[in-house]
Amino acid sequence: MEFTVLHHIPGRIRLRSATAFGQETAVFLADALDAVPGVDGVRVNPRTGSVLIMYAGEDPLMRSLSILDGASPLPVEQPLPVPGGGAERPGLFPFFRYLFIRPLMPMAVNVVTAISGAIPFIRRCAASIMHRRLDVEVLDGAAIVVSLLRRDFGTVGLLTLLLGFGDALERYTHKRSLENLASHLALEVDRVWVRRNGEEMLIPCQDMTGGDQVIVRAGTAIPVDGVVEDGTASVNESSMTGEPLGVLRSKGSSVYAGTVVESGEIFVRPTSIGGETRMQQIVRFIENTEKMKAGIQGRFERMADKAVPFTFGLSALVWLFTRDVTRAASVLLVDYSCALRLATPLAILAGMNEGVRRSVMVKGGRFLEALSNVDTVVFDKTGTLTQSRPDVAHVIPAEGQSEEEVLRLSACLEEHFPHPVAKAVVHSAQMRDLHHAEEHAEVEYVVAHGIASHWKGRRVLLGSRHYIAQDEGVDVSPMEAHVRSLSRRGCSLLYLAIDGKVAGIIAMEDPLRPESRALVERLYAMGIRHVLMLTGDDRRTAAAVAEQLGIREFRAQVLPEDKARVIAGLKAQGCTVLMLGDGINDSPALSSADVGVTLQDGADLAREVADVVLMGGTLNDLVTAIALGRGVMRRIRLDFAMTMALNSAFLAGSLFGLLRPGLSAVLHNLTTLGVCLNAMRPALPKGG
Repeated sequence: MEFTVLHHIPGRIRLRSATAFGQETAVFLADALDAVPGVDGVRVNPRTGSVLIMYAGEDPLMRSLSILDGASPLPVEQPLPVPGGGAERPGLFPFFRYLFIRPLMPMAVNVVTAISGAIPFIRRCAASIMHRRLDVEVLDGAAIVVSLLRRDFGTVGLLTLLLGFGDALERYTHKRSLENLASHLALEVDRVWVRRNGEEMLIPCQDMTGGDQVIVRAGTAIPVDGVVEDGTASVNESSMTGEPLGVLRSKGSSVYAGTVVESGEIFVRPTSIGGETRMQQIVRFIENTEKMKAGIQGRFERMADKAVPFTFGLSALVWLFTRDVTRAASVLLVDYSCALRLATPLAILAGMNEGVRRSVMVKGGRFLEALSNVDTVVFDKTGTLTQSRPDVAHVIPAEGQSEEEVLRLSACLEEHFPHPVAKAVVHSAQMRDLHHAEEHAEVEYVVAHGIASHWKGRRVLLGSRHYIAQDEGVDVSPMEAHVRSLSRRGCSLLYLAIDGKVAGIIAMEDPLRPESRALVERLYAMGIRHVLMLTGDDRRTAAAVAEQLGIREFRAQVLPEDKARVIAGLKAQGCTVLMLGDGINDSPALSSADVGVTLQDGADLAREVADVVLMGGTLNDLVTAIALGRGVMRRIRLDFAMTMALNSAFLAGSLFGLLRPGLSAVLHNLTTLGVCLNAMRPALPKGG
C-alpha cells in the first residue's frame, strides 16, 4: 500500500493511504504496528485511510514504515461512511423471521440457513487466530462451532442473529454519533453561485475550482475561506471573532466560511479547495475525536481483552469437571468484553455531542476525563475575567500639572499604537474634545513597559510603575496616596513623567464580565480546591480584582512566558489543572494544562491549541464543561458496574446449568444493548 505523510514530529507521525481499505485491513495494520517494540500507540481509521503512530526512537519508526510499505489492502467490506451521510438502522425483521418463519420451514433449509449465517463469524474467528489474537471474535466463533458440532442448529441461528444485530447496532450508533457531531460543525451549503468565464451559474460545492469566483449576496453565509476579488460588503464575523458588529470587506480582504454578508455583494476567490475544504476539516476533527481516547476507555479495553482468556479458561474447567458441552458452551456465550468495549466510546461520543449542543466543544475523550478530575482552575485576567475593553476611569495630575494636559500629552504619545490601552487613552481624549497635535519627536516604544519621546525639548515617559520608577529612576512617591486609593479599587495605572519628574497618573479600568464572580462561587461550590488568577498587574491591583471576584489565590506581575511555568508548578504539586485564557500569549499555558479552555472569541491560536472551546461567549459554559466531564465519567463507571454485575450473574447461571446457550446469548446481548443505550443518554439534566 502507498502512504503519504500528512504530519510528522518526533515521536508522532500521521499517514494517509492512497487506496481505500476496510475494517479487516485496519485491524491487521493496528495489530502489526502495535507489536513493534517502541511503538507506544496506534490508531488506524479506515473511514479516512489514516494511520497515526506514536513511537519512541528511530528504529520503531523505520520498522513501522516497512510494515505499511509491505501491506496489501483487503477488499473494503462496506462503503466508507461520510460525515453527514445516512447510517442504516438495524431492523427487527430478522427476529420476526427467526420466531415465526423458521419453525415453518423444512429442517434442511434451517440447517443451511444456520450454517451460512455462521460462516462470517467463523471467518472472523479464524482471522483473529491467524493474527495471534485471543479476542471476542474467537470467543463468539468458538461458541458457534461448539453448537454446530452438537448439531444444535437452533442455537446457531439464534447466536448469529444476536451477534449480527449487535454488530449492526454498534455500527449504527457509532456512525450516528459521529454524524451528529459532524453536523454541528458543518456549514450546510450544498450548492453555490459562482462566476465562471464571465457567466453566473449555480453549481455543487464539490465542483468548485480555484478559478471560480463565489458570489455572496446580502443575507447569505459565505461558504468558503477566500479573498474578495470584487465588490464591497458588510460582513458579520461573530461566528469567528465574537464581534457582533459588521466589518467592511472589499477587494483584497480575507473572508471566512460561516460568516454572513449583512449588506452588499462580494465575489470571493476560494483559498480552501480540495484537502482544505470544510468537509475535510470535519473528517480530520472526527479523526482527532476518535484518537483522543480517554484513559478510562483504554483501561476498560485492556480489561476486556484480558477477560476473554478468562472466559475460555472457565469454559474449559466446566467441561473438565462436568463433561457437559452445553454448560461449557453457555459459559462461552457470556463475556464482559462486548459491553466494556462498546459502552465507553459511545458514552464519550454522546458526551461530546451533548457538549456541542450546549455550546461546549470538547476535542477528545481524554479531555472529558480530565474535566471530570479537575481540582484547580487557573484564569488569565485580561480578556477572560474582564471584558478586555479598558476605559480611562480617572486622570490624576501631579502638582503643577492639569488633568487636561496630562491626558492630552498621553493621547499624543499613545495614538501611534494599536493596543487596547492606547486606544482607550486616545478615545478618552476625543470624548473630552482634547486636540493632541503631534508636537513630540520620534516615539520609542519599549515592549510591555512604556513609551519614551521628547516634547517641546523635554523628555517624556509614559508607562508602568516598573518602567517609570525602576527602569527610569523617576520618584513617584508624590502620587503614592492616589496610587493606593486607585489600586484598592482595582485600577491599572499609567504613569506620565516629564524631565524625570512624575506629571500624573491615568487610572484604567478593565470592566469585569458580569458573570465572573458568580462563576467563581459556583466553581468553589462544585468542589474545585484552587481557583487562581494570573495577571500582569501589580500586586495591589491584582488583590483588588481578586477581592471583587471572590478569588482567594492570585499571582501578580506574571509575564506571558511565566504562565506556562506556573501551570507546570501546579501540576508538579499533583493538581489537575484547567487553564482558561483567550490570548495568543496564553497559548503555551493552555498547552501545558491538563485541560486548556478558551472562549469562542479568543485568539485564533488560542482556539487552535485549546482542548475545550466555550462557544456560547459566556464564562458560565465552563461550569457546563466540568459538569459534562463528571457526568460522562459517572455514566461510564455505572455502565462498568452494570456489565460486571449482570454478566457475572449470567456466568454463575451457566456454571450451574441454569442457563442454556441460547438463553445465555440472549441475556448477554440484552445486557450489552441496555448498557449501550444507557451510555448514549444525556449526561446532564435538561436545563442543567
